Amino acid sequence: MTPAILLAAEKESAEVTDWAARIGWVVGLVLFVALVYWLMREGWKWRGTLQGDLPELPGAPSEPGEAKLTMTGRYHGSTTAGQWLDRIVAHGLGTRSRVELTLTDAGLDVVRPGATDFFVPVAALREARLDKGIAGKVLTEGGLLVVTWAHGEKLIDSGFRSDRAAEHTEWVDAINSMIKTSTTEGAER
Repeated sequence: MTPAILLAAEKESAEVTDWAARIGWVVGLVLFVALVYWLMREGWKWRGTLQGDLPELPGAPSEPGEAKLTMTGRYHGSTTAGQWLDRIVAHGLGTRSRVELTLTDAGLDVVRPGATDFFVPVAALREARLDKGIAGKVLTEGGLLVVTWAHGEKLIDSGFRSDRAAEHTEWVDAINSMIKTSTTEGAER
């Protein structure tokens, strides 16, 4: 035999992909991702259990009065007041959703399609301000309307973003003037 034929006979074809090993890696990766997701879900449920002492959310009164302001946008969540990363998940307050806000003389009505609605009576309102972030959502400076309110023994910050961000300043002024008026009236009594 000629040397060229011997070299050709000694060459082996390229190694075939080891499908068993590849499938094993894919299954292992899928199981790892499923485990991480399950652990995150359990952490969310555990946080809700720890916050179980939070009372039920108040519902809107049957006659809330005439709307002073209305806004549509996004609800980004609620946190313990002053601690913008301590998300509150009890009673659905941690669920992000679309929102329709209505400010009346009775308080702030928060309607969330697909999530739990709640009402903040004017006596529970503490402050409204513009901020840049709340529990996993960071925006430009002043891009978030944050309303601080009392619920049970806890002060809560709830973050909202309007579809028209220019409305935020008007909301801050209106809520803060309502708070000032209600505390002034309460002091006179």
